[in-house]
Formats: sequence, C-alpha cells, structure tokens
Amino acid sequence: MRTMIMILTISTALLAGGKKSCCGPTPTETFAAFGKDMAFVALHDAPAPLAWQSSGGIERQLPVDGGPDARIYQVSPPERTRSFLFVFHEWWGLNDYIKREAERLQQELGNVEVIAVDLYDGAIAAVPESARVFVGRVKDARARAIIASVTKFAGPDARIATLGWCFGGGWSMQSALMLGPQAAGCVIYYGMPEQDPAKLAALHCDVLGIFALRDGFITPAVVTEFQQNMKKAKKKVDVLNFDAVHAFANPSNPKYDSAMSAQAHTAALAFLRRSLRIQ
Repeated sequence: MRTMIMILTISTALLAGGKKSCCGPTPTETFAAFGKDMAFVALHDAPAPLAWQSSGGIERQLPVDGGPDARIYQVSPPERTRSFLFVFHEWWGLNDYIKREAERLQQELGNVEVIAVDLYDGAIAAVPESARVFVGRVKDARARAIIASVTKFAGPDARIATLGWCFGGGWSMQSALMLGPQAAGCVIYYGMPEQDPAKLAALHCDVLGIFALRDGFITPAVVTEFQQNMKKAKKKVDVLNFDAVHAFANPSNPKYDSAMSAQAHTAALAFLRRSLRIQ
C-alpha cells in the first residue's frame, strides 16, 4: 500500500551565507559526486518529449558581478507585487518542463512573481549522460553569484520563497539561506538539505521537505538527520515522506506518480500561500 507520512518539527531565528562547511561538501560538490555515480544516473531516464507553448513567461538576462549574464524565465502577475517565488531546475537544466511548471505555479498562486533560475548558464540536457556532465560543471561561486543577481533584480523589499527539485531542491535550501530576512519559505523536493546546524541557525523561514522513502541517495536517514539538525537550530521543518522513488513528481520521468505528485503539489501550494501571505 502506498503511504504518506507527515512529520513536524520545530521553530524560528536568523541567516547564514554560503561558505563551504568544515563538516562536509557543498551542495555543488555533492551533486557533482552524484553525477559520477552511475547508480544515481540510472535513476534518471531521459525526459519524455513535451509539446508546450508558453502562456506568458519571458526569458531575460540579468547582469552578474564578475561573470556572464544570468538567464531566467520570468512569469509575472498582471499587477506589480512584492511577493516572489524563485524556482530551481532539476539536473536536466531550465527546460520546457520547468518553464511550464513556473507558469503553472504563477497561475495557481496569483499575485506572485515567479522566476525560474538557470544555474546551467543555458545548457539543457536531453539524456542522462549530458546531465551528469552539466551538473559537474556547476561552480558554487557562480551559482551563488547568479542567485545574488536574481535577488537584486527582485529588489530589497521583496519577500521571496524558493522551490526546487533534486539538484534544484538543494539550491532552494541554499538560496533561502542566502536571502536572509527576505526569505519567506523554502520547498525542497528530494534535494540534498543543508546539514550544518550552525548555518541552519541563521535561516529566516520555515521549510517544507518533500521526500521519497525509496530514494537511495536522499535517503530516509539523510532526511532524519536534517530534521534533527533543524531542531538543534531551533527552526521549523515540515516533512512529507512519500512511498515513492526519487523524482516521483517529475512528469518527464517514466516513474512519475501522478497521485503522489498531486498530493505533494497541493501541500507545496498551501505552504507557499502561508509563507507569502496569499489570501
């Protein structure tokens, strides 16, 4: 029988930046290592073809200090807003599936500016072999510079929530840490969470973690450790554990589970509405 377990933990305080932890690898290094593990690569079948047309999102480039421009996919509401959602792609890159999801999130949330952030600098993988190369090319400093540029674009008065899947789930967590008091909420779909309690102590927002019990890499043990570290840091995390495999919520994945994905999506929307104070 498919089961879903919801586990609650604890409460709030301050922010941390992005230095490499003395206690382990950075998120970039973690996923670069995953990309070298053929068992992890085997979890990711090539994305199914997608026939899709944009309903209003636009591609933009933003200046980045000390490097080439950043690429984003921006989906705006009819009226200006201070509420933003930063969306982080899986290890395939900022493909049409992510753009479509950014548009869907904007339509469902309403008066929220949704920005899908490209951490691959334009590269998009169509097969696992390319994805493992692209994820290995991501540099921590460059990814953080891109996020800083997008944050500057949103403005100092913006309230910003974050959401990402797999590779992007880890960066949803790291961007929330980078955002300081502007962070409104963080959703991680089966991504590598931050495990350093000292860094977590500086987090300014609550976290929703959506994980898969049959994930051999972001394992239940990893999730439990994350919950324990969030408790040490006196932060609040809600965890949803689904009896599913890694990437179960990715519609391009042949192992996509529509029922569990719908439950996860409903929970994510409710969390984002609370976090961004959307009626």
